[in-house]
Amino acid sequence: MTRDRKQYDVETKLEIVRRHLQGVSGRVLAEEYDLPSPGTVANWTSIYRRDGEDGLRPKKRGRPPADRGNPPAESEVEQLRRENERLRAEVAYLGKLRALRSQERR
Repeated sequence: MTRDRKQYDVETKLEIVRRHLQGVSGRVLAEEYDLPSPGTVANWTSIYRRDGEDGLRPKKRGRPPADRGNPPAESEVEQLRRENERLRAEVAYLGKLRALRSQERR
């Protein structure tokens, strides 16, 4: 038997978490607010400690909408050219460094 998932607003979650931090047991709070388990209270409390109130707010789900009106600031080809140039410079630098170190060993 599956249980329907309820959505709890931020104010309710905050109230539950604050009461839990004041010492009310997770089991009592789970029964009082008809939560699936005391683990839900513990989970919300740890999220609150880590992220504050913002952690208890609902998150947007799914992919962000594509920005069709504005072209990207830099095309993929330009990004690849810049990366290629950077990598060439890095290879040249490492080659010179290797040559210097081999001269020092002589």
